[in-house]
Amino acid sequence: MKLFYNLGIYFASLLVKLLALFNDKLKKGVTGRADTFQNLESNINRDDKTIWFHCASLGEYEQGLPVFKAIRKQYRNHYILLTFFSPSGYEIRKNANVADIVAYLPLDTPNNAKRFLDLVHPELIVFVKYDVWPNYLEVIKKRKYRAILISALLRKDHIYFKWYGKFMRQALFGFEHIFVQDQGSKALLESINYHSVTVSGDTRFDRVSAQLSLDNTIPEIKSFKDDELCIVFGSTWPEDDHLIINYIHTSSVEDIKYIIAPHSINNIYINELKHKIEGEVCLFSDSLSVMKGASVLIINNIGLLSKIYSYADIAYVGGAMGKTGLHNILEPAVFGVPIIIGPRYHNFPEAKALAQRGGVVSIHDNESFSQLMTHLISSKEARQEKGRINKTFVEENKGAVIQILDYIRI
Repeated sequence: MKLFYNLGIYFASLLVKLLALFNDKLKKGVTGRADTFQNLESNINRDDKTIWFHCASLGEYEQGLPVFKAIRKQYRNHYILLTFFSPSGYEIRKNANVADIVAYLPLDTPNNAKRFLDLVHPELIVFVKYDVWPNYLEVIKKRKYRAILISALLRKDHIYFKWYGKFMRQALFGFEHIFVQDQGSKALLESINYHSVTVSGDTRFDRVSAQLSLDNTIPEIKSFKDDELCIVFGSTWPEDDHLIINYIHTSSVEDIKYIIAPHSINNIYINELKHKIEGEVCLFSDSLSVMKGASVLIINNIGLLSKIYSYADIAYVGGAMGKTGLHNILEPAVFGVPIIIGPRYHNFPEAKALAQRGGVVSIHDNESFSQLMTHLISSKEARQEKGRINKTFVEENKGAVIQILDYIRI
């Protein structure tokens, strides 16, 4: 299995280099990865005490951020390295102040793993969720480096628990401890005789809770919303668009402001979306005077959504109408906002829990969406009750960071 895995990595790297000739995102990853070793050699000294954080992409970074910040604060004399696998994480957070150096993780080959760890020589390694790389973890285990996996969420259909998954299963034993989100994940690990596990919950609860202590004011959004009811469609995909557009076109309710924050901010897609919507539509990059007269605002930049949710009276979180995966419902939940999602949410524990409690409602088509929107818009009491459920749920589930820090103690 190891041979096939390493051959797969090799051929995948060749394919990615070929595709990078035609894809800017892949090109950034290939170019950035090629610079990693030189970057490390120039910035990390042999006598540095280092801590290495690793995330697959931006979502995992946001999930791990409260832990990263706490470690950064507690271990000020350590040199912090943050790596990403995906360009979507690296390009957005390459200047993150939670680390001294941000880099791409070299591909998971035996030689890359040895060379990388020779240069980094970490005292502590923190991986987030389920970005598990067998060759790196094999070297980590052999050298007895301290590595932990946080916010892990495991399912029985993951390869670790299949009859053919021995190679990947062994990789998990490179972690000295795994912090999981739920009891189901713990039970799965124990079924393969991995017992160094703690149910700490999801660090995203700590992450979104911290948002409440920040200044969430966005003057442009404040001006656009004015005193009207505001519906925020966050992290939307094309599969969500037909629902949104159909509702905007058919709704008879007046004095509503709509904010659409697509997952992709590709200019072509944004302009196509704008022209599909009838009426006064503006972009976030437009002037305040243009925004003031519009009823629909499309966000065409990144990094604002967690603040935008503070202006929402109702939030729709995208990803669950198609196969891309539900986005973060905790971001609006922390502000006490009722939440609407699509039908494909059952792999997301927080969505299942809040759907059972009634703070989150799943819809499956235009009709169910329209009926729910009519109810929520007309009933302030319903909005407040669902919002209260969501806010309380976040408050009840924070605290993972403290458990993780108590364990680490470098």
